[in-house]
Amino acid sequence: MKYVKVQGVSIPALGFGTWRMVGETCARAVENALNEGYRHIDTAEAYYNEAAVAEGIRKAAVNREDLFITAKVSYNSLALRNIRASLEGTLRKLNTPYVDLWLIHWPNPQIALSDTLEAMLRLHDEGKALHLGVSNFSIKLLREALQYAPILCNQVEYHPYLAQASMLALARKHDLMMIAYAPLGQGRVMKDGLIIQIAERLGRTPAQVVLRWLIQQDNVAAIPKAEKREHCVENLNVLDFELGQEDMRTIASLDRGQRFVWPEFAPEWTP
Repeated sequence: MKYVKVQGVSIPALGFGTWRMVGETCARAVENALNEGYRHIDTAEAYYNEAAVAEGIRKAAVNREDLFITAKVSYNSLALRNIRASLEGTLRKLNTPYVDLWLIHWPNPQIALSDTLEAMLRLHDEGKALHLGVSNFSIKLLREALQYAPILCNQVEYHPYLAQASMLALARKHDLMMIAYAPLGQGRVMKDGLIIQIAERLGRTPAQVVLRWLIQQDNVAAIPKAEKREHCVENLNVLDFELGQEDMRTIASLDRGQRFVWPEFAPEWTP
């Protein structure tokens, strides 16, 4: 496994995403992922699959200390009165005494960020969340968050069709990790002609080329999801090759500012 090291913390660069997977499907997918070698599992309160993730971990029989589990507090749970109950519910469902990384899933302008992070810090100090971070934070919001708490990462949508150059520059400046979700553009990027050409030349799949492009960048991890075991294995097999600089630039040139995940409560995305 390749690791991203920020602030002295090593995080598996390739994680396993579980968005839109629930129940037995989720449990089986997590079990398969862990059996194939994944050690970074991403879930969230809003996915309603934390218990299924725990079941997959139980069946795979991987030691807790060998896992890096990322969880998220939902948009509607950021008030002071809800924060503790949110994390304790997550820990109970995941059947773990702590999570490695706990994120604000989406910012909520109705709730003071300083209050939320203050409450999260208390739980961090109790050892229930080893590291804190944010998700879907604009550059402006990330800079604000950095004033209130030790932030380890920002998890954002990132793939060849959506450049995150400014965000990545800020992450590197502050020694933060950027976790790329929807790294394959919900499958659309894999159909791109240039990606297909590079993949055919290298004897790889389009998904492998895109994932390699992401994790080959400093401070970047990716969390693709894969319900089928064969896709799980395919995504994991990106660690034994590298892309040349020309290919890296070609893929970066595909940016079209295209988002595939942007709910109505998303923040204004301005510098």
